[in-house]
Amino acid sequence: MSSQQSLLKVTGLTKNFGGLQAIHDLHFDVYPKEILGLIGPNGAGKSTAFDLISGLQRANGGEVEFNGQPITGGKPHFIARIGISRTFQKIRIFKSMTVKENVLVGSLIHDHDLKKAEERALEVLELTELSDKRDLPVTSLTLVDQKKVELTRALSTSPQLLLLDEVMSGLNPKEIQVAIDLVRKLNDLGITIVIVEHVMRVIMSLAQRVVVLDHGIKIADGAPQEIKKDPRVIKAYLGVGRHA
Repeated sequence: MSSQQSLLKVTGLTKNFGGLQAIHDLHFDVYPKEILGLIGPNGAGKSTAFDLISGLQRANGGEVEFNGQPITGGKPHFIARIGISRTFQKIRIFKSMTVKENVLVGSLIHDHDLKKAEERALEVLELTELSDKRDLPVTSLTLVDQKKVELTRALSTSPQLLLLDEVMSGLNPKEIQVAIDLVRKLNDLGITIVIVEHVMRVIMSLAQRVVVLDHGIKIADGAPQEIKKDPRVIKAYLGVGRHA
């Protein structure tokens, strides 16, 4: 894939919180229509990397480019408008709204015509199989469906690049398989995906390439089967007897 033009290019990205270095000199590329896995132990800097790319936090150093354009330091609404959307490790939904209203918030980023935005919202609700629950308050939904609402809202912004932060945590094996199938479907529609996930079954079955972080530093970047055998990755992450 290295001969391709990057969709997302992260160069020398650094983030400090006081004396703590959360991300240090991070470099990686994401190529059009690929699924990239981003893994590492808790506190490795994965969600922080998403925060920096999506504009939620400002980096102390380094650059992010999207479609060849610098976007470092851009505000979240600008980042969403140009084609990068995300979910969060801890669900962020509008609890006073219905399912459809939550999704409508996303579709209004591009379309201020309420009728067109509503059409887009209904379209993505159909895609994620939430149409039958569109008029329910989100607080009445299960954890699985609340996660799906957040994902649907991210999709309603018509992203080129989707950042998924542990969308499958807390799901049972059957629910995980349904989620894997949905991520594949989105990728088949041409959406590029970066997925942070601790469930290695998910990463191994979805990702074409995996980037591994440890203490904010990239320690590996390669095909899933190579990553599984990398001694640095085994020591830092895979060798702890979990994540099956």
